[in-house]
Amino acid sequence: MESTPDATAAGPIGRPLRRLTVLSGGMGGARFLQGLLHGIAAGTLPGVATDAHVTVVANNADDWWIHGLKVCPDLDTVMYTLGDGIDLDRGWGRRAETWSAKEELAAYGVEPTWFGLGDRDIATHLVRTQMLDAGYPLSQVTQALCRRWLTPAYGDALTLLPMTDDRVETHIAVADAESASGKRVVHFQEYWVRLRAEVPAEQVVFVGLDQSTPAPGVVEAITGADLVVLPPSNPVVSVGTILGVPGIRDAVRSTDARVVGLSPIVGDSHVRGMAEQMLTAIGVEVSAAGVGLNYGARSAGGVLDGWLVDERDAGQVARLEAAGIATAAVPLMMTDHDATAAMAAAAIGLVRG
Repeated sequence: MESTPDATAAGPIGRPLRRLTVLSGGMGGARFLQGLLHGIAAGTLPGVATDAHVTVVANNADDWWIHGLKVCPDLDTVMYTLGDGIDLDRGWGRRAETWSAKEELAAYGVEPTWFGLGDRDIATHLVRTQMLDAGYPLSQVTQALCRRWLTPAYGDALTLLPMTDDRVETHIAVADAESASGKRVVHFQEYWVRLRAEVPAEQVVFVGLDQSTPAPGVVEAITGADLVVLPPSNPVVSVGTILGVPGIRDAVRSTDARVVGLSPIVGDSHVRGMAEQMLTAIGVEVSAAGVGLNYGARSAGGVLDGWLVDERDAGQVARLEAAGIATAAVPLMMTDHDATAAMAAAAIGLVRG
């Protein structure tokens, strides 16, 4: 039987936290990271050193190739957000973007016309694709891109890693009356961008995930951490895919660090994105408790020591604690950096006692 650290003993209780690892998706994870880094710099996170190092392990299972270019939406959203280049209104892509290339491609009738690459954003994809074609793995490509976006602001204090260097893709099965099987499978980006996640997802299909391996440094960032955080990212197609890379879930279960998560479900609904559709597709209850129980307690073979729910979901705390997950109800709306830092502080305080 696999052993896991006792929830009362795991983690460096007597010394400052200096190595934090966050398993992140795109928008939700990036916004949480902004608050976490703000709290570290301000010295408002309990027990966290102001020179702490943060490693972000980002989902890259929603990557795809378009117009011959490799696009990594979650990696880029984290990179642009923390590098102060994100479009704040959209929550993705570059600020002050223009769309001439998209319009020209549409004029030629080149599909897909529903997915646009901005003129500024396209430079990132060109550099990435050229480096991949030259034989560099995605982890090294990401490191090179981050020299522009993250190094000037954070130096060596922040590292962004893809979950794997292998090609992994997420596909969604939806109903199709014209198909012999009654359904068809579309790439995640088509489901999210073209269909706007407005049709029910009947199944989530991960291509290549079972055969993938963690990118260099990922397992070490988890097993060598003082704290591991699961932010309010999509639990199925963001954090779920990261944990689905063989070896990563085992690393989370075996690390000496405490593992704490924050619910992406507030008041029985996702705040933004499509967690509700994805949870329904895999048969998980759409609630803060449902997500926490799906992750499971480390003491029972899951991945969590602690779980934060929003204050309006306080009635679910007892159910989670009965399953062996330390739980607290606090405000979980990321309205600004201070509010998000307060969420991070509450998460840390919960598992550090």
